Amino acid sequence: MNSPLTRLARLPLAFTAVLCASLLASVARSDELPRVAIFATGGTIAGVQATPGAAAYKPGVLTLDHLLSKLPGLEKVARLDGEQIANIASQDITAELWLHLARRAAERLADPDVAGVVITHGTDTMEETAWFLRLVLRSEKPVVLTGAMLPATDPAADGPVNLRSAVATAASPAARGYGPLLLLNGELHSARDVRKTATEAIDTFQSPNDGPVGSATPAGPVFTVSANSLRPAPGDGFDLAALDAAKLPRVAIVSAHGDVDGTVVDALLALPAERRPAGIVLSGVGNGNASAPLLAALERASREGIIVVRSARAGRGLVNRNMEVDDDKLGWIAARALSPQKARILLVLGLTRTRDLAELQRLFDEA
Repeated sequence: MNSPLTRLARLPLAFTAVLCASLLASVARSDELPRVAIFATGGTIAGVQATPGAAAYKPGVLTLDHLLSKLPGLEKVARLDGEQIANIASQDITAELWLHLARRAAERLADPDVAGVVITHGTDTMEETAWFLRLVLRSEKPVVLTGAMLPATDPAADGPVNLRSAVATAASPAARGYGPLLLLNGELHSARDVRKTATEAIDTFQSPNDGPVGSATPAGPVFTVSANSLRPAPGDGFDLAALDAAKLPRVAIVSAHGDVDGTVVDALLALPAERRPAGIVLSGVGNGNASAPLLAALERASREGIIVVRSARAGRGLVNRNMEVDDDKLGWIAARALSPQKARILLVLGLTRTRDLAELQRLFDEA
């Protein structure tokens, strides 16, 4: 018998002692690495092409275990705990899944042994998930959302470097206090400002108003913006424990465009009471404006008790009160810096707290 233990026993005692001490030190260093929890939800980062080299692919196929197996050496960056929350294309995200993900993240962030959380996610609604988490998570620890624009089977897949950089960022004390961050293409963006701006480009995520907050590398993050300079969650955030997906208010988004009338709004008003939205977000032209017929339909909606928020389909700038539309007269809310999709999320959560227009406007002013 010539097992490793047998061979070790034949070594000189002094050498054996040195070797054992070295092994124990290595184990100790490994135990001292920060712990990062990873939650996988699917998306392009877990996608598989229909055929090798094809443009078409199916997102949400590969598991988190498979993704991590393609990243040797990651165990030298952090101790990893993985959990497959879902494996879907992100356009299929639901409020129920948002709440489940947020609660699992909150549980892990509350563990003193966990330095941060990474979430792999499809890019189509990643900015919405980041914003939702910004509104409901209270921890100062890093939460980093990442994904890919190219599927895992593509020779140029960007998922591996994004995931490696996300783990390094979540493990870094420098990332504390920023709220959820979105990481792609070596850039770090705050949840409030980031938007997907291109259908296929690797640099699709931009923060048009304020720019990225830093850069990310497999060795760790470098921040160019102080965490203290970022706005806190509006209204000090929302109580995650009190939220029930089945009871969240319905909020619809209605788009303005050339030759638009009020048909969509009138159709919403004609729905049965249990399906009628509690709020409507206008994805407006210019400074949150719309045609006279659409504005008239929205005025009818507000007279029937539906909360109306004006936002803009433009990618940059603010929607301020009373600029082109008399919000004070109509009893409407201006979305300020939020995109239509993020305005919708804030209104959904805001309506769980109040229907007071001044209080709701304050939430948007603070966002």
